[in-house]
Amino acid sequence: MRLGRILGALFGTASGKGYIGESKVSIAARFALPKSIYTPIHDVTLPTPDGTTQIDHIFVSRFGVFVVETKNMAGWIFGGERDRQWTQMFRGGKKARFLNPLRQNYRHVKAVEAAIADVYLPHGAVKSVVAFVGNAELKTEMPANVTVGAGFTSYIRSFSEPILHDHQVAVVHRKIESEALSASAATDRQHVRNLRSRQNPESPRKCPRCGKNMVLRNTRRGPNAGRRFWGCSGYPACRYTCPE
Repeated sequence: MRLGRILGALFGTASGKGYIGESKVSIAARFALPKSIYTPIHDVTLPTPDGTTQIDHIFVSRFGVFVVETKNMAGWIFGGERDRQWTQMFRGGKKARFLNPLRQNYRHVKAVEAAIADVYLPHGAVKSVVAFVGNAELKTEMPANVTVGAGFTSYIRSFSEPILHDHQVAVVHRKIESEALSASAATDRQHVRNLRSRQNPESPRKCPRCGKNMVLRNTRRGPNAGRRFWGCSGYPACRYTCPE
């Protein structure tokens, strides 16, 4: 484990709080998601067209590749599936806004899909899961993949139809680990620099597959109609995409 995150947990920083939440997910998964069936990969940093993205947990199995975003939060949680931000409310009426974790995890899912793009998998094999592991209470109707407590394990286990062969599971696991950046303080610092650079409109975004510029587009059809995303300017020769 990275020393900075452990110290953060001891002193109550935001990164430390996140570390505690991720640890809760790891412990719950250890008991409910046996490694013989669900191969875990924790704390993964993957390259993206505009830098990097950090993923809390990935579980690779015959039933799919589950990408888990952890939220260690308390209070009442309000939000909609397509909202850009959700609201956290505490007793006394104090409120805080935070990025919709489904949108956040969409970026993670796309990064995983890009990492294993040359492995043939059925559509939808990479699945998004959001796990609230603090004392949070969801006060608005949420999709089934937004869970509380250890509910993320039940959601993952609800997929019982095999869609991957054992060989594919092994290949996917190796591909993700080979694409992931080394777990180090240097990687964390670079990720922070990438986040800052991403906010600079002058910084060009490059496709991690072919190196061409990325362009901002709008989804025209389907359940995500109207949502903006980054697509490779080399389309249709290169079909890489990632969320805005």
